[in-house]
Amino acid sequence: MTVPLSVLDLSPLIAGGTAGDALRRTLDLARRAEQFGYHRYWVAEHHLTPGVASSQPAVLLGQIAAVTDHIRLGSGALQTGFLTPLAAVEQFGLLDALHPGRFDLGLGRSAQRRTTVASAAEPDEPQTEARVVDGLLIPKSFSFAPILRSARSALFARLLKQPNAEPADLDDVVADIEILLAGPYTDGLGNEARAVPGEGADLQLWVLGSSGGESARVAGARGLPFAANYHVAPARVLEAVEAYRAAFRPSKALAQPKVMVSADVLVAEDDETARRLATPYGLWVHSIRTGEGAIPYPSVADAQARPLTAEQHELVADRLDTQFAGTPETVAERLETLRRVTGADELLVTTMTYDHADRVRSFELLAKHWYG
Repeated sequence: MTVPLSVLDLSPLIAGGTAGDALRRTLDLARRAEQFGYHRYWVAEHHLTPGVASSQPAVLLGQIAAVTDHIRLGSGALQTGFLTPLAAVEQFGLLDALHPGRFDLGLGRSAQRRTTVASAAEPDEPQTEARVVDGLLIPKSFSFAPILRSARSALFARLLKQPNAEPADLDDVVADIEILLAGPYTDGLGNEARAVPGEGADLQLWVLGSSGGESARVAGARGLPFAANYHVAPARVLEAVEAYRAAFRPSKALAQPKVMVSADVLVAEDDETARRLATPYGLWVHSIRTGEGAIPYPSVADAQARPLTAEQHELVADRLDTQFAGTPETVAERLETLRRVTGADELLVTTMTYDHADRVRSFELLAKHWYG
């Protein structure tokens, strides 16, 4: 049985473009994705990034819901370190009140403090060598730690958080969200609070994660579906899904584990065209890996005029090697390998191109081949 395909969209800006242009392209792509048969359309949350316009998922999802009919919509992921559980429930409860039964509340641990609980599935040492597991490339690890410790990251944190605010652990956040959705929320002293809108909302909760750490364990222990990140952290995708399944306990939401795995893809009529359209991808990833923040996506001509040096290529090699670019047959074969090795129940694909028509065409070609 063919597993469903879904879309992850960052609302990327292109070189010379505006945020308004990027957001209008997102609305158009969402309409097209629904027509092509994609199961879900998720938008990311990124802040203070020159090349990404999806900073407020709930606001953007409301706009998408208004121009689509039935495709499921969600956040991939809401950064729970920047808002309270009540704010998350109210935002998505409002969406559900207007467009019932269509929303996934995908939660990420970004900006939260890390717990000190160790896990056998979370190795102390990064993977220093690439390996191939049953046909799937698992590259060596990349660490974002230097970027997260930078003065730039400290500035971003100051702008994104209330003074002296201390985010709760992910498990506590998810617990509060579940209580608020079920309602009422009580303090044990006879006082209660209700989220309006939000209480009783028909939302599907997801947890997203990039390793075998806290996110995978929380999703498993609470019996929630889990989305593992191959397109940004390919080195740790297997430990992520393994840790989730090891921690899984049945719940009202799920009787057995449910896994979605992301991949970066670019599909064209022939491999040569796909490789050419993918030329700017290295420059774009390099801007992220150096802490600059994703730049507006370059044109093919600009990327060809500024080829990566050997040192720059080394910094982004894991992402370049795990981008699936080619014909529908080529990309579908690599996606099937990813599905088989991870045991994914669903695949979440994201695509970057300079030209919007090429991006739409990539999703169209892939869906036609995948679903027949």
